Amino acid sequence: MKNPVLYRRRLIPEECILLKNDRILLNEAGILVTGWQAIRPRKDLHHGFSCYYFREGYKVSKFYAADHRLLYYYCDIISHDFDEQKNTLVVTDLLADVIVYPDGFVKVVDIGEMAQALEENLITVPQLKSALHSLNSLLERVYAGDMASLTAPIDRFDFP
Repeated sequence: MKNPVLYRRRLIPEECILLKNDRILLNEAGILVTGWQAIRPRKDLHHGFSCYYFREGYKVSKFYAADHRLLYYYCDIISHDFDEQKNTLVVTDLLADVIVYPDGFVKVVDIGEMAQALEENLITVPQLKSALHSLNSLLERVYAGDMASLTAPIDRFDFP
């Protein structure tokens, strides 16, 4: 896939957004690294970097304040669809997220939304199974202290 046009799709709330301001920094071997500004500006979150691990089914992001202070790592469970003819990549957020704070505290969020999405037929059983496997794999790496490895592709482009 050659530097595709990126879209972020959410199931809850349902939306699909063109990530027109994301900069593709690296695109190789099943990963994609982007730099971005917050889509919806907030007092705390200003910008960040994301590394999409397509084979593994998750995205690891570093969220920063305007003063470049690391707020936390935000990890999304994802699936993706690439349209070669249009050169578009739609990344679907499969709801479960893992937040890792700089002090090492880990928080898993939005598991209930996975059940809601299944009940409302927004996600299939195979998608849910895949999402749970990806979540488990990600958590195993986080709990093993592997954040440095997960963020290594981002750190090549991150602020000094």
